[in-house]
This record gives sequence, structure tokens and C-alpha cells, in this order.
Amino acid sequence: MAVSSARAPHSDAAQPGNAGFVNALPPPLDAANGLAFEQNGFQIRIANGCDDLKRQSSRLVERMYSARGLFPYGMHAELDRRDITVVALREGHAVATLTLRMDLGSGLLADTLYSNEIDAVRKTGGKVCEITRLAIDPDLGSHDALAGLLQALYVLAKLTQRMSDVFIEVHPRHARFYQRIFGYRVAGPERVCPRVGAAAVLLHLSHRQFERALARHDDEAGRPPPRAIRLLPSETTLQDLLAGLKRS
Repeated sequence: MAVSSARAPHSDAAQPGNAGFVNALPPPLDAANGLAFEQNGFQIRIANGCDDLKRQSSRLVERMYSARGLFPYGMHAELDRRDITVVALREGHAVATLTLRMDLGSGLLADTLYSNEIDAVRKTGGKVCEITRLAIDPDLGSHDALAGLLQALYVLAKLTQRMSDVFIEVHPRHARFYQRIFGYRVAGPERVCPRVGAAAVLLHLSHRQFERALARHDDEAGRPPPRAIRLLPSETTLQDLLAGLKRS
């Protein structure tokens, strides 16, 4: 599920009880390690394969969740080989992070509460994934940091061709944020998420719906866009990132 800081929503979802991160990514996800770019003063990086970034990401998640009275995830919690962790850095310090979990045979964390809803998408041929462990430092992060993380997610989707439908568990009071900005739709009823001990609802975003949100961003070109629209990258920005990654 996801909770909110003073400035932006963030999400959970790590598995308790494990120790140490898994560095390697299965092909073709290993190509994602080369993704790195700047977003208005924030450096966006992939944490997989870098012990320092992994530690910083875990500490940020633990600090943000503990501060809100939710079950914290240990700094050494293990990430599955399907997981890609993205961090936004300012002056070398992680100020925002999220983890993308792929559905490569063992299911998603959200299957614990919403397996029927997610299976319905799988049965139609959907390639499902989920956003987890989303955390933003309310003092050091910003909407630009969140925008950079989302740009990275879109590039990863294009790069791997393994994502057509994205799920996220969020606190019910934060669902409108995701619906308004990204076009998410409520896909499952409110339940108690055992990983954080708080209420959650399941949200679903298809690739087509996200493309519509991108088009909405481009329609605002040449005009001062609302803050929500600025979270979405332009198609030109995304294509430039993809081209640079393919050349590296």
C-alpha cells in the first residue's frame, strides 16, 4: 500500500524477515542498470548493483514509514531478483525512492490481498507489475524527484516490454492523487494491508491509460502547466532517455 508524507504520497511493500539485497537482474532487466539521468537538480539512478544506493533506499523507506507509525521495513530487507529500485539523489543523498516488482512467475505482493483482481488482468494477457516501497523525504524531496522516478518507470516499461498493467496498493485517502494525475482506477475494495498494518485499496493503471496521461501533458505545452501535470514527462523526454540508454 502507499502512505503520504507532508508533500507527496509514497508506498510500501517489502518482504519482512529476509536479509541482504540481491544485486543481479534477470535478462533483459540487467540493461536497466545503465539508466541514469538528471531531473531538475535530482540525479535519477538504478540502485541494483550498488550497495550504497541500496542502503540509502532502505534507510529512507524505514525512516519514512517509522515516522508515520507504520511497520518499518528493515534496512537489510532482501529484494527479489524481479525488483528494480530507483532512487532520486540530491548531492549524493537519496531523497526519494520506489521499487518496481515484475511478475516473473512468483506473483506480486499485492496478490496477498487482491489475487482475484490481478488474475483477471493476467487472464486477458496483461503483463502485470507493481510499484512498492515508494518513499519521499518531505524536507529534501520534491515533485521533481517524484517526476524523475516516474520517468524512469516509463523507460523501464519500454525497455523491457514486460509491463502493460501497473498496480499499487495505497491508503484510501491517497487514492484520488493517483487517479487525478496518472489515471489510475480503483481495482479492489478497501482491506487491511498486513505489511504495514493499515487500510489499503488496489489501484490499476494500464499502459493505454498512462499514454493518455502523457498526451494530456503534451497538450499543455506552451502554457504554464498545473503542478500535477508537471509530474508527467513529455514524449520527447522519454524518447531521448531511451535513445541514450540504447547507445550506452
